[in-house]
Amino acid sequence: MVEIGFTLSSEEHHPSELVEYAERAEEAGFDFLSVSDHFHPWVSEQGHSPFVWSTLGGVAAATDEIDVGVGVSAPIIRFHPAIYAQAAGTAAAMFDGREFYAGVGTGENLNEHVLGDRWPAHAVRLEMLEEAVDVIRKLWTGREVSHYGEHYTVENAKLFTLPEETPPICVSAYGERTARAAAGFGDGFWSVGPQEVVDVWEEEGGEGPRFCQLQACVGDSEEKAVATAYEKWPNSELPGELSTELATPSLFEQAVESLSADDVAEGSIITDPDPQAHIDSIQTAIDAGYDHVYTMQIGDDQAALIDMYREEVLPSFS
Repeated sequence: MVEIGFTLSSEEHHPSELVEYAERAEEAGFDFLSVSDHFHPWVSEQGHSPFVWSTLGGVAAATDEIDVGVGVSAPIIRFHPAIYAQAAGTAAAMFDGREFYAGVGTGENLNEHVLGDRWPAHAVRLEMLEEAVDVIRKLWTGREVSHYGEHYTVENAKLFTLPEETPPICVSAYGERTARAAAGFGDGFWSVGPQEVVDVWEEEGGEGPRFCQLQACVGDSEEKAVATAYEKWPNSELPGELSTELATPSLFEQAVESLSADDVAEGSIITDPDPQAHIDSIQTAIDAGYDHVYTMQIGDDQAALIDMYREEVLPSFS
């Protein structure tokens, strides 16, 4: 069964607004919500970056049935895995009776360098993530845990507040090496855009939910949508590993100076106002192997996408 979700974009909105959008998305009939976890926005024009674990408390109180996932956190540097285990365990307990998905990944320098720690190479971060997931799972048993590993130490730690059902830990991957590793220690798969590496994950024995985020900007016209996307989310078109290596919003702003509105128009963001374009993009992700497909609306007018999906898109997948 395919589920269709809506993105709560922490980088663009005040936390109280995110709670309001969560309510609207549930009323519109979305199956789940995904919320991003950032310390900084990608570029200053996005304007926000609230603490996701506080936002989730508001979402839990304001909604009734909709499932929720964090897509994704990096419990390796900015968050010690023991602190992540407590934060995600508390959030999942507040959503008891619903699915709570713990999306994790190797992170971006943009968010993880803020405590002054060294930013390791990706291979090292992947090792850290695998060990972190092991620590999190141990703590989610509710037993007292001591762990002395290569990257993390935990002494006499015990979590007293936990959900009845342990959340699946869905590992983010964009390359084949990470997809293979994710199949070995994750409970699911998480990506942005219909990355073909989900096939690698499955071939390596990966099982569980498979998440794919699409990016869109619904506006009065395609021209206005492109302008909004170019202003608010030009970082989507940065090539290669820049998104994981640049350290500050100002560096991202320098990096996107070479991009034009045409680059955004020709890129991955859905700017066509025709609902069929959204239906087709979701179907492409489903055909690629994803069973949880969610869309992010770029810009201030979140209602434009929510209303379109209520009336024109969600009925196609019910």
